[in-house]
This record gives sequence, structure tokens and C-alpha cells, in this order.
Amino acid sequence: MTIARKLAFLGAGNMARALLRGCLARAELSPDQLGATDVSAEARAEVTRLGPRTFDSNAEATAWATTLVLAVKPQVLPQVLADIAPVLTPDKLVISIAAGVTIARITEGLQGHPRVIRAMPNTPALVGAGATAMSSSPGATADDLLEASALFGSVGSVVEVGEGLMDAVTGLSGSGPAYAFMAIEALSDGGVQAGLPRDVATRLAAQTLLGAAKLALETGEHPGRLKDMVTSPGGTTIAGVAALERAGFRFALMQAVEAATARAKALGK
Repeated sequence: MTIARKLAFLGAGNMARALLRGCLARAELSPDQLGATDVSAEARAEVTRLGPRTFDSNAEATAWATTLVLAVKPQVLPQVLADIAPVLTPDKLVISIAAGVTIARITEGLQGHPRVIRAMPNTPALVGAGATAMSSSPGATADDLLEASALFGSVGSVVEVGEGLMDAVTGLSGSGPAYAFMAIEALSDGGVQAGLPRDVATRLAAQTLLGAAKLALETGEHPGRLKDMVTSPGGTTIAGVAALERAGFRFALMQAVEAATARAKALGK
């Protein structure tokens, strides 16, 4: 299953443009199959530079497209839904990446439109290494899910979850890049404290997280086992691990995911 013949992004911010680039580079769509709208002239110009067309209104884009991607901020979404509901037909798929907005709210705003998929990509999609979770309305078809998987698969990996878990996804993979950036910064600081030049320390720290993640994904081994492979008796690594345990490293990360999940739930009400 490939992505729709005509795919329109309502909103052309960083994530939408990342998906447009993914469609062009990895999903083998041509520029004339893609389009976007945005209130920002600068964002529209960026889309034009990539090759796809832009539209003067959300309604015009909706009439043209076979699949719509709602890529606006949650507070803007109600107006966008009101714009497109009168021209939206049942044969069109609607995919939303508006954080915290439920399928029920989208369906209601679209006057009962049955085919809706809600997705939460994260910022590494900007470099083709994103993690996206998605859930679907009862009216979405198997082909709809395959199409959405192809779209988000063009910028990283994709999993399907029940909608009740989307707030947890936001707390983990949605907010998680910030936790990883903090870890890179802290490791770099540690390297500088130990005498390394800043650029060297940051490069080593970032590559270490990248390599560890790649090893976990490609081997499928439990992270604890991979940790044990690095940790020899009485060695340097176990000394560092012990320091992390004393500082509550693992619990702090668990608490971060829990706090971000709780905030996502509050914003969605």
C-alpha cells in the first residue's frame, strides 16, 4: 500500500515539511501529488521550494486531496475543522498530528466524518529518524492504516496503539527527545569536566546515544542485557552505573514520562 494519490497538509510547519520531504525522498511521491496550506507566507515558500503546490484555502486543499493531514496547533484545529467540514466527503482520509486532540473531537468537528487517524510523531522525524504512534477511528479501514503507516514510515518507525495510550506516547516518545538532548548535554559536560574539548565531548556523547539506540533496535536484546555486556566486574562502567543509581537516574526518567503523560491528559480535556 502506498500513500494517497493526492496528499494535502493543512499547516506547513516543521513537521509537515519533514513529512513532505519523506514522501518525496522515500515514499516515491511526485511533487504534483502533494500540497499544503499555511497562514505563513514563509512556510508556503518553503513548501514551494520543495516542489509541492500550495493552496489559497483549507477548503480548496480539501476539495483537491484524497488524504488530508491536519498539521496545525491544537488551538487552531477547531477553525480548520470548521473550514473543511462543508467540503469533506466520506471517501477522504483525515490524519491528525495535532497533539492532545482526540479522535472523538475531530470527528465531531467534521460533522461525523468516519475515517480519522490520530498520530503522534516526534522531532527526529526532521532527520528521518522519527518514532510515530497512531490510533484510528472505528470507521478507518485497513487500507487507511496502511496508508498512514507508509506516510509516517517515510520519516522513521511506526507503531499502532489504542487511543487510550496516546497520552503515554506523548510522555515517552513525543517528549523523549528533550530527555535525550539533556542526557547528551550532561554527558558532554562530564567529558569537559574530565578534560575533553567541548566539541569532542558533545560529538562523543551524541554518537554514543545514537550507537546504543541502534544496537538496542537492531539486536532486539533487553536493554539490561546490553548494559551488562558493557559492565565488567570492578571496572569503570559499573562505577559509573553505581553513581547513576545513587543519583536516581532511572527513577528520574520514569518520573519525567509520568509527568509529561499527566500534562498531556490535562491539555486534552
